Amino acid sequence: MEHVSPLRFHAAQEATAGLVSLTPWRIITPPRRKLQAVVIIPAKDEADQLPQTLAALAAQTDLAGCPLAPETYEIIVLANNCHDETAAVARYFAALHPALALHVAEIMLPPAEAHVGRARRQLMDEACRRLEFVASGHGVILSTDADTRVSPTWVAATLAELRTHRADAIGGRILTPRATGSPAQRRYHLRDTAYRLLRARLEDLIDPTAADPWPRHHQHFGASFAITARAYRRVGGLPAVAYLEDEALYQALCRHDLCVRHSPAVRVFTSDRHEGRVAVGLSWQLRQWAALQEQQQEPLVEGASQLVADWRLRRQLRQLWQLASQQTPLLPGLPASALQEAARQLGLLPMSLDQQLRQAATFGGLWQWAQQLRAQGAPAWLPVPLSQATAELRQQVAAWEAVAV
Repeated sequence: MEHVSPLRFHAAQEATAGLVSLTPWRIITPPRRKLQAVVIIPAKDEADQLPQTLAALAAQTDLAGCPLAPETYEIIVLANNCHDETAAVARYFAALHPALALHVAEIMLPPAEAHVGRARRQLMDEACRRLEFVASGHGVILSTDADTRVSPTWVAATLAELRTHRADAIGGRILTPRATGSPAQRRYHLRDTAYRLLRARLEDLIDPTAADPWPRHHQHFGASFAITARAYRRVGGLPAVAYLEDEALYQALCRHDLCVRHSPAVRVFTSDRHEGRVAVGLSWQLRQWAALQEQQQEPLVEGASQLVADWRLRRQLRQLWQLASQQTPLLPGLPASALQEAARQLGLLPMSLDQQLRQAATFGGLWQWAQQLRAQGAPAWLPVPLSQATAELRQQVAAWEAVAV
């Protein structure tokens, strides 16, 4: 069974629609003047989980451990298509915490749109509108889930990471409770995490990003994701797809050359239940691992050779694109050997690649084009067992680290 890949389920790289408000509701209460961050929580039948989620948000502190000023952040819960008391539970919590700006809305989306992508899109649109009202685009939208407990410094650490790394978005580290789940699930989860972290390390060694230096992780999902209001406008909002909407947003940020920091300092704990609220997510992945365990099979993933080839090509194309963006047709052409090698890997004539490099407005858009071209023309790489890929990655990381010393 092949390991879950976001691009397998929907075209995450498809262009998103312009940021036209889709929300049939508005929060009537005006935002506080010192508002810096809006936390959004889509919730469907989460009456049992939501109180703990809200309690963690109500107990936020700054990095020194002092209570976070309540006027600097607010929370919006959108209870969508619920059949339980989710909204009532949220309102009761708000009544018990009058200093906390907690807004609760209820909607019933039509069946075709009753999914987390639409709900999260509506929330983020409203959060962006409120931040622009008081912060002129400098505020931050923070996303989490109704079955997730954020760390005490989650808001403060997110804002600090955005400033420190001059990032446009922050993907937080998403952990699961250590004492839950079967031993087999824990084993698969830990092995998958090791593979993902080794990938992140090797990527940093081959094609580093200034805004996302090592140490970093591999997650940029809705349970812990932050984006500035300005960047949200820039990419046209969250793609309202039925699942993996967070991955689609990440791809949109990359296409626009916006910086995403995968910060180990920003952490949350999320439920590892098997029956989730989305078609494809952690609960889906846990069920896949359970099925693999029953079949005594390993997940199949991208091997180290494929990853190294991809990241080397990306680094080479980035260097060529940066040179092309500094030149005009009247100046000498791009370095012939590098251009020819990149063109060979893409199955193009050097002249065609040169033209594409000069026309690309962003490198992220160019790299997306290159990936699509490779997928169409080059023989497909064969996935390999997770244990094999992990062993190969360890070897590659050691070799690249030795060169970097």
